[in-house]
Amino acid sequence: MQRVSVMVIVMAMAMGLWAERVLAADPSDKRPQQTAERNWQLSFTPSYSHGNFGTNTTSEFIYAPFSIRRLFSKGDISLVIPSVTAITDGRTTVVGNTAFRVDDDNSGSGGGGGGANDDGGCSGKGSNVSGKDRVCGTTTRTVGQKVTTTGIGDVILRGRYYLVEEQDYVPLIAVTARLKLPTANASQGLGTGEFDHGYGVEISKLIGTSWLVFFDGGYNFIGDPDRGDGLGTLGLRNQYWYDVGTGYYLTKDLLTSVYFEEYRALVPGLPNARDVFFSSNYRLSPAWRLNGGVAVGLSNGAPDYVVSIGTSYRF
Repeated sequence: MQRVSVMVIVMAMAMGLWAERVLAADPSDKRPQQTAERNWQLSFTPSYSHGNFGTNTTSEFIYAPFSIRRLFSKGDISLVIPSVTAITDGRTTVVGNTAFRVDDDNSGSGGGGGGANDDGGCSGKGSNVSGKDRVCGTTTRTVGQKVTTTGIGDVILRGRYYLVEEQDYVPLIAVTARLKLPTANASQGLGTGEFDHGYGVEISKLIGTSWLVFFDGGYNFIGDPDRGDGLGTLGLRNQYWYDVGTGYYLTKDLLTSVYFEEYRALVPGLPNARDVFFSSNYRLSPAWRLNGGVAVGLSNGAPDYVVSIGTSYRF
């Protein structure tokens, strides 16, 4: 019996790796809480992202969030405490729970910040000569100087409230809100060091007994950190985002989903981050759930790929 259980877990994890990312809301969690006896949930869903994120160098991030969630009949509230490992020259960092390019675009493509066209996108610090005393994003690294750092990420408090209950021809509609606390070390390339807050809406509808369609969207107010060179802030702008997709219950406990996401670039003149991802969510028991995914970037502003896998426990 124990061997069978282990095989089920391994198969579900492999299916999760075949699927795609879990950066947006988990489609299986879009339904209201049904069982009053399990009102708390602990989750751990690490992810690995790799790409150039709109720069000319590659960055890598391991984002490993631990979350505790309280479920109610009309919504839920969560506290997310992540660990972040970043391998980057500082031009890309984690904002919220996703990596974006945050330095000025000095490549001559129309971004902000000015500077020499060959400076690799990093602002000048005390010099306008490329490669001398540069500051990349919120770090003091030089262009192409990739460093590996690990530490606590930005703590996120988020909540959801169901405005409209799902009926025959009426979708489920919920409003969401979140607050990002700047607990990550910005000088180490783990965050921006500023508060963010965002608001959004989730709409989903179960069609028959197997198909789920959904749309999520929102707007994030992004804190703008100082450049560190005496020339003001980085000039980060606020961000709209959305995702749209569909899911299918292969069994009553196994949901597979595919959806398209877009996030507005934080730096003017850079391409928005766009990707497609496939995800799978498996209910192993009333208490345990497994999830996983693999995202594929569709634009230069997105990572080349993201792989995630995780588990949650309800009690």
